[in-house]
Amino acid sequence: MTFNDIFRSSFLENVTSVSPLDMALAMILAFALGVFIFLVYKKTYSGVMYSSSFGVTLVALTMITTFVILAVTSNVVLSLGMVGALSIVRFRTAIKEPLDIAFLFWAIAAGIVLAAGLIPLAVFGSIVIGLIILFFANRKEAANPYIVVLQCDGAESEKRAFEFLSGKTKKCVVKSKTARKGSVEVNAEIRLNSDDTDFINELSELPGVESAVLVSYNGDYMG
Repeated sequence: MTFNDIFRSSFLENVTSVSPLDMALAMILAFALGVFIFLVYKKTYSGVMYSSSFGVTLVALTMITTFVILAVTSNVVLSLGMVGALSIVRFRTAIKEPLDIAFLFWAIAAGIVLAAGLIPLAVFGSIVIGLIILFFANRKEAANPYIVVLQCDGAESEKRAFEFLSGKTKKCVVKSKTARKGSVEVNAEIRLNSDDTDFINELSELPGVESAVLVSYNGDYMG
């Protein structure tokens, strides 16, 4: 063993394993793809409450995945240690929207492909995925479902209310019904013939109908 071997540092040798140009290019592209994913997420979000922090997480996740994969591809030993380190990480945050899972995997996949040097695939794939999500997320059904919440004073008024609804809507299906002494509450899913919702005012004025509430229903929650 020579004198130079004694003071040789494997840590310093790894400093130049990834060139500064590759690092700068990968991180800039990761940021650009992360912003694109964030904009698609913001445009297609249809949940109850929008979370801006989740959008920022998508940008950060793309960049974090990129520099992790850059380190892994430059050192085989490091890749084995990274697998062991990540295997003990547990994420407890609940995903409320099913589409959010797709955005998380999209951000991770974009960072992996980009760090692997497959830049055209990362850019082209992200554009195609974004266009597909925009197309399907912005599609509107011909007859949007609604939930009608009725409060009546008895069975007769309930019957009159549903006869009225049947004449004003394409479809009327009871989802739940709660009966109390002197009061009946019914939740019904309806499909409108048009965008006109003035019928709910007429419904509330029927004899025995105490209140009538119309709620837009997108299938993510029960009315």
